[in-house]
Amino acid sequence: MIIYLVVVIYPLISSARLSLTDSPAGNVGEFIGLENFQQLFGDPDVMSALWRTLAYAGVVVVVQNGLGLILARAFFRRIRAQRPLSVMLLLPMLISPLMAAFIWSALYAPNGAVNAALEAIGLDSLTRIWLGDPTTALWAIAFVNVWMFAGYSCAIFLAGYMNMSNEVLEAARVDGADGWRRFRHVEWPLLAPALTVNVTLALIGSLKVFEYPLVMTNGGPAGSTTTLTLVIYQTIFGGQGSFGYGVAIALLLLAVVVVLSTFVNGFLRRREERI
Repeated sequence: MIIYLVVVIYPLISSARLSLTDSPAGNVGEFIGLENFQQLFGDPDVMSALWRTLAYAGVVVVVQNGLGLILARAFFRRIRAQRPLSVMLLLPMLISPLMAAFIWSALYAPNGAVNAALEAIGLDSLTRIWLGDPTTALWAIAFVNVWMFAGYSCAIFLAGYMNMSNEVLEAARVDGADGWRRFRHVEWPLLAPALTVNVTLALIGSLKVFEYPLVMTNGGPAGSTTTLTLVIYQTIFGGQGSFGYGVAIALLLLAVVVVLSTFVNGFLRRREERI
């Protein structure tokens, strides 16, 4: 409890105190009440970054868990291949986010491997300046997030599959439930706990995304990849000298993460109980 108070509660209280000041550099400035919060809710840059972050999180949660589920189902019956394939899928997680961002920046370059691969298979029309086009930059970054953690989602779903009763699966097969019917009526309900864990973790992680847009685009082009964490960083450390305002934005992000993750987790937990 003492460690928790020192490491978590005290910084949170200090942040709340700083958000009520016009502190320029971390020191307590003049008390200004809720002016910072009034300013951020009227700040188009902050609101745009918030909606952009929510869109990014939505795409990552759906694609990452959808891909993880497909892979887990494919691996479930392949006992000998489970371990090597699972390890291979988890390898991206061993790379630091910063290093992954640098690697994919090179792959996404106009003369990089992504465009070269598209040209090699005759899809020249799909080549893009992936990180230089406002319509593709954010989703290109989201793909890196999915690439890193789809294997983690797969591992959790695979654990859910491994915990299924063989008797239940065999009974479903005997009753004629196979393929999509077995997945829809037997496997999907039994994967409810794994789904809760995966969605909650993916949601929290993607809402806090920072390293990828910082390294790969620094928020560009034209602000199309500026997430809320990047706004916080630029406000506090980017020469704007508005520490109190940056902390207020950080508290907004904290509130969004807590509210959304609590709501989603609670909804999925209630779904588990119904099932």
